[in-house]
Amino acid sequence: MNEESSSLRDLKRRIAAIERRGATVDAVRVATGHGDIDAALGGGIARGRVHEIFALEAGDAGSATGFAGMLAIRMGAGRAGGGIVWLREESAVRAGGHLHAPGLVDIGLNPARLLLGLLPDALAVLRAAADVVRCAGVGVAIVELHRDPRALDLTASRRLALAAEESGVAALVLRIAATPVASAADTRWAVRSCASQPLAANAPGHATLDLELLRQRGRGADGRWQVEWNRDQAVFASPAASSGAVVAVPADRPAGTVVPLRRTG
Repeated sequence: MNEESSSLRDLKRRIAAIERRGATVDAVRVATGHGDIDAALGGGIARGRVHEIFALEAGDAGSATGFAGMLAIRMGAGRAGGGIVWLREESAVRAGGHLHAPGLVDIGLNPARLLLGLLPDALAVLRAAADVVRCAGVGVAIVELHRDPRALDLTASRRLALAAEESGVAALVLRIAATPVASAADTRWAVRSCASQPLAANAPGHATLDLELLRQRGRGADGRWQVEWNRDQAVFASPAASSGAVVAVPADRPAGTVVPLRRTG
């Protein structure tokens, strides 16, 4: 038996052990702040699990990227020393899909907490992700992949889920212009762009998203909600319920636009 076959057998045994423990091991859940979403999730988004975030259309890439950043901020709150590691393909950058630093700051992401890794291709991203997610000192890992790379199969997804459960690190797999397929993810989301509602005196509104929970592991509940992100409180809320300080929006873009991902060139 070669080394590769032995490693695969070991991986399958460890995955089977996790699946046997699944009914008794409760994940630590972080409330999103949105009552209906938290109820659907059984209390909030789970740490130590994989969560898929889809921009089904390329035009929704900025909003999906923003949602990943918002979740990372929310899940990292109160976790001492837990930074955010964001892994991307070099080809995404060459195609003009740059992370927009002012946009990340607008949603409340502190650049000092962000470590950005650029890898040659999807396979390299997934290999790095498995190592990053095993590191318990990481708060949240964002694994960004474009379209439908062959490297992201069910085995790769299970490997990532195994690493997340063992370390307690949340892994957010950001899929841009991709098609949902079978995976070991705990939840799967579709994110669409949505217009925001202005605040009092026609002040710029909070960033607004259309979120759809496509599936979640072990639970039948799903749903679709329009939510606002309150960066000052780092919570999601229904548009009518959101309140707080006004979020400044640059003059060169409309109120409520989410643009953590910007095309250039």
